[in-house]
Amino acid sequence: MTVETLEAPASTKLDACVADAILGIDTLWGGDVMNPSGTGRFIADSWFSEAPLSPAYTHPAAAVLRRTGGVAAKEPDRVAIDEYLAAVDVRGAIRGVAEEAVKEGRRRRAYLKGLSLCFEVMWDLAMELLDKGEPVPFKRCVLASTGREPEPSDPRSKREKAAQLLAKAGYPSTDGAGLLAAVDAWRSERMVPAKSLPALSGAFIAQYDALTQKNLMPYLPNVLRGVPRANIRFLPIKDAWFSGSMNYLGRARRPDGSPEYEATYEINASLGISVPEFEQLISHEVVPGHVTTFAYLQNLYTRGKAGFEATVLTMNTRAASLFEGVANNAILIAHGVTEVEQLPDEDLQIGVLLALLQDDAKNQSS
Repeated sequence: MTVETLEAPASTKLDACVADAILGIDTLWGGDVMNPSGTGRFIADSWFSEAPLSPAYTHPAAAVLRRTGGVAAKEPDRVAIDEYLAAVDVRGAIRGVAEEAVKEGRRRRAYLKGLSLCFEVMWDLAMELLDKGEPVPFKRCVLASTGREPEPSDPRSKREKAAQLLAKAGYPSTDGAGLLAAVDAWRSERMVPAKSLPALSGAFIAQYDALTQKNLMPYLPNVLRGVPRANIRFLPIKDAWFSGSMNYLGRARRPDGSPEYEATYEINASLGISVPEFEQLISHEVVPGHVTTFAYLQNLYTRGKAGFEATVLTMNTRAASLFEGVANNAILIAHGVTEVEQLPDEDLQIGVLLALLQDDAKNQSS
C-alpha cells in the first residue's frame, strides 16, 4: 500500500506562530489547555509535544484571563485583556500562521490556512464582545469551521427509519409527540445503570477495539498497528452540567520515552442513556473515533510525519469538523459497513439514528 504522509516538520517561526495563535485565542476566551478537564478548555484541545509553553500561556495576564473567563465572562477583566494583548501579539501570530503556511507542502498548507481562517473569526468575535469590532455574521462562522454555508437540517429519512424500527420493536407512533414517547419508552427499558458505566465502558471498548483490528487496520499502514487505540479512563462526575467530554492528554511517557497515548472521558454520572446509545458513544469518543484519531496523530508527530500543529489540536475549526465526521461514522467503520441499516442489531440501529438526530437538532437550533 502506498500512503501519502503529511509534510513535516516546519520552521521554528511557524511553530511559534501556531503556538501563540492557538494558545492566544484559547487564553483570550478563558481557556486552559493544561486543564485535564473539558470544563476548562476553549479551543486548545491538547498539548503533548513536550515543547515549553509559549508566552501566550505563561504571561502573568494569561493566568488572570483563565481565572476570570476572558472575553466570555459576564464582566470581562478589560485591564487584564489589554495587558495581555499588549504583551502577546495574538493577531500577529494568526497572520504569521497564514504567511508561513504558503511555504509548506499542499496538505500542511491547507490545514494551516484553515486554522488561520478560523482564528480570524474567533479574534473578530472577541473584538465584537469587547465592543471593538463589527458584529460577526453567523454565516461567516459556519463557513470558517466547515467550508460550507449554513443550511437547515433535513432529518425526515432518519426520523422515519427510527419510527419504523421502534414500531417493529413494539413502540409504535403516529405523530411527532408519539414518536418522542416511543423513544422514551424504548430508552427506559434499556437504560445503563449509573453504577455500571465503568464496567460497561470497558466491555464496549474491548469489543470495538477488536472490531477495529478486524475491519479497519487492514487498510492502515502496519506502523500504526502497535499504537494504543483506546487508552482511556472513564471518570463519572456527579451533577455535571455537560453530558460528557473526551480529554486527550498524551503527556504520559513509557520508560523508553514513547507516548502512552492516554485520554480521559468525563461522563455525567446522572446521564440517562440506553445501552445501544452508549455503544455508539464508545465508538464515537474512543475507538475508532476520537481517541484513536488523536493517538494516530500523536504517533505521526513522534515519527516526524506531522508538524507541531498536530500536537495542539483544536475545537471549532475545520480539523475539528473532520474529526467529528470520522467519529460519527466510527461505528460503521468498526463494523465494516457503510450504512446504518447494515449494522448487525436493530436496537443498535435505533441508537445510532437517535445520535444522528441529536446532531440534526443541534444544527437546526444553531
